[in-house]
Amino acid sequence: MPKDPVMLLSFINLKLRDFYANLDLLCEDLDADRNEIVEKLAGIGYYYDEEKNQFV
Repeated sequence: MPKDPVMLLSFINLKLRDFYANLDLLCEDLDADRNEIVEKLAGIGYYYDEEKNQFV
């Protein structure tokens, strides 16, 4: 997964849009730390919107 927060945002939103029904499934499948992703993207002003299934 990308280390840069902006690249991470793009990567995660693409995966959520095309492959995963929610963030928990993505994290489970990619063996990623959900809190780490949420915190890193919050640092650039984005939060996970469950209804839209993307970071906005």
